[in-house]
Amino acid sequence: MKIWQHFCTITSHKFLVMKGCFQVGLYKQGLMHDLSKYTLTEFCVGCKYYQGTRSPNNAQREDIGYSSAWLHHKGRNKHHYEYWIDYSMEDDKILAGMKMPEKYVVEMFMDRIAASKIYMGETYTNQAPLAYFERGRGYYVIHPETERLLEGMLRMLADKGEKRTFSYIRKRILKNK
Repeated sequence: MKIWQHFCTITSHKFLVMKGCFQVGLYKQGLMHDLSKYTLTEFCVGCKYYQGTRSPNNAQREDIGYSSAWLHHKGRNKHHYEYWIDYSMEDDKILAGMKMPEKYVVEMFMDRIAASKIYMGETYTNQAPLAYFERGRGYYVIHPETERLLEGMLRMLADKGEKRTFSYIRKRILKNK
């Protein structure tokens, strides 16, 4: 059990997301981000499966076939597109991604940056979150508008950097929020 290491990792991640959220004006979301990671359901799994280079949820999934921590986490955190999966209104037998409010898409964007920075360390570049997104393309159950917004921010980050992207988010995406 790597209690201290896991605590430091999730806390560092939380502070990076908080810093990003504060820079674009999402103060409450920055403060509240990922608090469920400190619950016993998620924290104990993180300590047991901690590796430091990737999510412990992946290791639990490999070990027992699912991640109890992830199932708990995604159902309580609106910045995950998986939180917004529901039955399609067009066909009630198909699951579909519902459109996410912009503030949660922005928080998801900040979450991806922070996770990439934490797990990649000194090898992180502004292109890393976009590369991660692109590796999962075709597997996401996400609303097309939500996907376009997220991808647009990730591409801008890769091309223009954090300062310009965060300014654009604050002035254009969240201007009246």
